[in-house]
Amino acid sequence: MPQDKNTTELKQRLFGLLKKYSYKEGRVVLSSGKVADYYIDARIVTLSSEGAYLTAAIILGLIKACPALDLSGVSAVGGPTLGADPFLGAIAAMAYLDNNPLKTFIVRKAAKEHGSGRRIEGPALTRGEQVLLVDDVATSGKSLIDSIKALKEEGLIVKAAVVIIDRSEGAKEALAGVDCPLISIFKATDFRSQ
Repeated sequence: MPQDKNTTELKQRLFGLLKKYSYKEGRVVLSSGKVADYYIDARIVTLSSEGAYLTAAIILGLIKACPALDLSGVSAVGGPTLGADPFLGAIAAMAYLDNNPLKTFIVRKAAKEHGSGRRIEGPALTRGEQVLLVDDVATSGKSLIDSIKALKEEGLIVKAAVVIIDRSEGAKEALAGVDCPLISIFKATDFRSQ
C-alpha cells in the first residue's frame, strides 16, 4: 500500500484506536474455533465515527492506488456480516462525496428464508462486475472464502480481500488457494510488539 503522508497519518490514528480499545490479552476462543491468548475486537473501533472514517479512508486509498493490484475496475465493496458491516456505510458515503460512487454489499452466512431470500444484500450487482471483499479481522480465512464462493456463484469477480488486521494464522494462504490476494492494513504482531 502506498505510504504517502496522509495514509501514514490515517494508519497511525487507526492503529492507536485499535490498540487502546480493541486489543485485549487473555484466553479466548475465536470464531475459527482456535484458542488464542489475545483478542482484537475491531468492531469497538469501526462502530465509532472516527474508526469508521479512518477505515473507509484507508480502504478507498487502496482502491485508488494499490501498487500490487489493479483495483481501478472495482465497482462494489462488501464483506461478510458482521465484521464488514460497521464501515461499509462509511465507504459508500465517502466514495459518493469523492464523486466516485461505489456500491456496497453484505454477504450473509446463508440466504434469508423470508423476504427476497437473498444471501448478498445491497444494490444489485451484475455478472462480471469486479468487487473488493473487506473484513475486520482474518484468522483462518473461512468467512472470507465462504463469501468468495457466494460472490462467484453470482458471477462476480473478486479482485482481492482487504482486512484491517491479519492474525497471520493461515488466512493469506487459504485465500491464495482460491486465487484471491489478501491485503492487510495491520498484522496482529504489530499490536503484540507494542
